[in-house]
Formats: sequence, structure tokens, C-alpha cells
Amino acid sequence: MKEHFKGKHGPLLIAEIGGNHEGNFAYAKKLTQLAIEADVDLVKFQLYTGDGIVSPVESPTRNEHFKKFELSREQHIKLAEMVTQAGLQYTASVWDTSMFSWIDSYIPIYKIGSGDLTAYPVIKQIVSTGKPIILSTGLAYEHEVIDAISYIQSLNKIYTHKNMLGILQCTSMYPINNTDAHLNVMHSLRSLTGLSIGYSDHTVGTDALEYATAMGAEILEFHFTDTRDGKLFRDHKVSLTCNEVKELIKKITIIQELQGDGYKKPLPIETENEHDISFRRAVYLNKDLPAKSIITEDDIICLRPLHGIDAREADSIIGRKTLVNIPAFTKLDYSFFE
Repeated sequence: MKEHFKGKHGPLLIAEIGGNHEGNFAYAKKLTQLAIEADVDLVKFQLYTGDGIVSPVESPTRNEHFKKFELSREQHIKLAEMVTQAGLQYTASVWDTSMFSWIDSYIPIYKIGSGDLTAYPVIKQIVSTGKPIILSTGLAYEHEVIDAISYIQSLNKIYTHKNMLGILQCTSMYPINNTDAHLNVMHSLRSLTGLSIGYSDHTVGTDALEYATAMGAEILEFHFTDTRDGKLFRDHKVSLTCNEVKELIKKITIIQELQGDGYKKPLPIETENEHDISFRRAVYLNKDLPAKSIITEDDIICLRPLHGIDAREADSIIGRKTLVNIPAFTKLDYSFFE
């Protein structure tokens, strides 16, 4: 099965433009081009209409907010084509279910935002596509996350596979303090689910993303903008710029170099310099012993370099009789003993 959540720099990197375009299509195209230049894996938007996401009766102000940020079907498709033609992947949180019919062909991986973790009818429609899903967990108790995962898997067993369902630790506020990131939740979710695990960031800067990488995050999502200067919309405050993403990628590369693989073994840089010999100890005699001497514990010492008999085998020569005269501190061989 294809590793859908493996990025070209290690973790799958998702640049969330989301609503940072604030309904301005020209600005949306500019942000898309910058995200392409940042060399992320996925460029992400949010698809909605005001009336398709917020009740105009129960929350008229929020409804009007989202209406101001709407882009048309043709505009969304143009953005998707910009991304795919550049060789990257396009994705979106589809908040208006009427949009699935025309956007699905552009989306290789679906993202379910934190607010939709309990929107089971929306989740059901996404699951029906059979495509990989990334689920954010902001606002949720652990049992709600497990319930949502169980619901997804009950609809299609393919989502029991870690290459088909990824779970992101997330805190749904903009911005959050470092103390609200709770990156250790990633370990808990990995242990509980066996799925791909990552982090959706709402802190300021890249520290949390770097630490999440070092802690094994397989997916990193972050908001993206051209500049935070002079911006009033809250998402810009937690967004990275093109140059910051490039710097993050450099740091991810360093982190991965430092991490290496998980199998402990001597490395060529150690053995080529013969440190496995010069740093380790062998058994030596601490005094001259004539032939026919019986070796006692008081006669031996463990010294560098590891020439002759390994220090781990010291007990094997205690009690043996020497067959030849052995000078102190010279390399020993089992042929010297009876």
C-alpha cells in the first residue's frame, strides 16, 4: 500500500492557507504560489459557503464572516490546478457537503478539521470516497477521538491501516502558548490507535513543529501566509511564511540526520577508525608470570586496546595454567594456557 503520509522531506508537510486569503482570489493565488515555492507536500484550503457551515439564525455574525471569505467553485478549481500542475498535492477541509461532487477529483487526501470530529454525517461522506483521511483532534476528549476513529473504521475497514488514516494532535485556538501544545498526546494516540500520528500547529514560530518532528510526528500541518505584518485575521498570527517553511525543512533534515534509524549497531565512522579496538579493553596480566603458573583474579587487569582476549572473557582464563612464560601487559592468546 502506498505510504500516503510520507513526505519528500520526511514528515508530510501541509501548508494550510485555509481562509488566509480572506475571500480575495488574487491573494489566494499569491499564497498558493508561495506555498508551492516553499516545497511543501500538500497545499490546503477550506471549502465552504457561509450558509453551508454556520446557521444564519443561531450565529448570524459568524455566518456573515464566512460569507466574506467565500471563493467560487471556479476559483477553488483554479487553485487546485495551480497546485497539481506544480507537482504538489492539493487538499481541503470540505465544510459544505454540496461541494464534494466537483472537488473530489482534485483531492488525493481528505482532511477533517477539529470542528468536524463529531460531524458524523460529514465524516460518512468523506469515508465514502475511500481516500486517505487526516483527522485533527482539537476540542476532543481522548474517548471522542477513539469514537470517531471507530466510526470511520466501522464504515470501511481500510481505515484500520496506518497508511489510510492519520491523527493529528491539535489545540483549537489561535495562537496558543507552548504549554497548550501537549505534544505528548501524540505518543498516547499512537499507542492507542496504531495509526499514523502527527501535529497540527497553532503556536507562534516553528519550535513546536521541530519538537514534534523529533518526537516522531509523521504529519505536520501549519498555517501559511505571505507576512504576518499588519494582518488582523487571527490565522495569520500562527502562520509561517515561505522562507520560514524553507528554514523548517532545513531543521527537519538536521533532526532526521540526528535521529538516524532505530537499530543499534557499530557505525562505519567508529570501525573505520578502529575505535572498536582502541576504546575497548582486553585481558592482560599485571605481572610477569612463568610457565606452570595458575592464573588468579589478582593476576589480571583489563586495559585498552582490545588486543588478544576480550575483557568479557576474563573469567575464562582464571584458574588456568600457563604453558609459557608471559610478560606483563602483552597480548594474550588462549594457546598460552592449558
